[in-house]
Amino acid sequence: MTEKDKEEARSGGLPAFEAHPFRDLVLGEVHARPFRLAETPRVFLRYGFTTDEQATARDREWFSGFCRSNGAPVPDVSARYHVIDLQTGTLRWERHGEFTTYTWDGPGQGAKGVFEPPPGHPFGAGFRAPGPLIVAARLDLVRVEDTEFEPLIDRFDRASLAVSGIHGNAARIVSDFRQDKDGMTRILVVDHRLRPHQAGALAQRLLEVETYRTLALLGLAEANRQAPNVARIEAGLADIAEKMRSSEGVETNRVLLDDLTRLAADLEAGAAASAYRFGASRAYEAIVRERLLAIEEGPVEGYFTFNQFLNRRMAPAMRTCRTLEERQVNLSRKLARAATLLRTRVDVELERQNRDLLVAMNRRARLQLRLQQTVEGLSVAAVSYYVVGLISYLAKASKAGGLPLPASEVVTGLSVPLVVIAIWMTVRRIRKRHADPEKDEAP
Repeated sequence: MTEKDKEEARSGGLPAFEAHPFRDLVLGEVHARPFRLAETPRVFLRYGFTTDEQATARDREWFSGFCRSNGAPVPDVSARYHVIDLQTGTLRWERHGEFTTYTWDGPGQGAKGVFEPPPGHPFGAGFRAPGPLIVAARLDLVRVEDTEFEPLIDRFDRASLAVSGIHGNAARIVSDFRQDKDGMTRILVVDHRLRPHQAGALAQRLLEVETYRTLALLGLAEANRQAPNVARIEAGLADIAEKMRSSEGVETNRVLLDDLTRLAADLEAGAAASAYRFGASRAYEAIVRERLLAIEEGPVEGYFTFNQFLNRRMAPAMRTCRTLEERQVNLSRKLARAATLLRTRVDVELERQNRDLLVAMNRRARLQLRLQQTVEGLSVAAVSYYVVGLISYLAKASKAGGLPLPASEVVTGLSVPLVVIAIWMTVRRIRKRHADPEKDEAP
């Protein structure tokens, strides 16, 4: 909202509320990448480059400088789409999640100039690619006589040729989806009676089909890269599962569990690395199907339509990606189940060992108790012997001192049962206190 609009709102118009920080982005997304009018003849060149965050920032800086050098406005900091008019045509810059595209369109040279180098394109020595090239497409929009159509088709590879009628045969689209000598995929649009907005929309959709079908097939490369690793993990799991059938002992199962954990870590690392690529391929494939549905192509006798050709070539690749992704998911579940089983086995073995250890400890405790009781009996006899000996010496000394006592032997003999009983009761009392320590702590 401009300052003038805000002033009008304050002076009696509708109220001006504080806007959500993403409101402009959400509203502007509906109008992002609009179709542009295209007058026949016209030629389109599109280049797509894979870019990360740093490459995108460098590319935005370069493109801003390019705009200034051509006297055109620079893109906003948050802009994802920008168009500038050059003397030789129009250059469109688009930033996507993992790639950036530059699309130039300028006047065509008619049927005689189909696929000839177009003059005035900006992709010369002064152009700086923001990253590795992934998409290169050329679309020629021409109007030709029926007698000139077959000679144009002869310039394509008949083995992979696709031809479709558009808008009730208002136009025909032709491509073999192969690279020409310049490394570009050639698309020909023969205009019979297209209106400018129809021609512009058709050209943009066809370029998007080529862009997204190329990016979708990147998932096949990732699937081919991950397939040997998944097969190795599957074989490793089968080997471990076979060993689990006859494995015994904690150490053996622990070794198997370590091997299983290592396989699971390898699988999760590969799945994490490929998750984005497979997800992006599914999204790109969906865009391709939407664009093919939007152009409403009709069959031309003797040729594949674009939809038929791409389904025939893309569908197996996408199935390969989905199959490998499903194998990763299923293999992850199997590894988790096997790991759970092995952990259970190890836990059971440990519990069995702990039980045996407790039984052994209990047996040793009983033996120690019996030994202790034996020692206690011997200690009663030994202590009693020494105490009786002391009484004997005391009796002899008293007798020698003139005390009227019986003979020392009599005194010694009478003291024996009394001493033994007293020592035994003292030892028993001590043992009871050790058996019940709470009595010792009682006040």
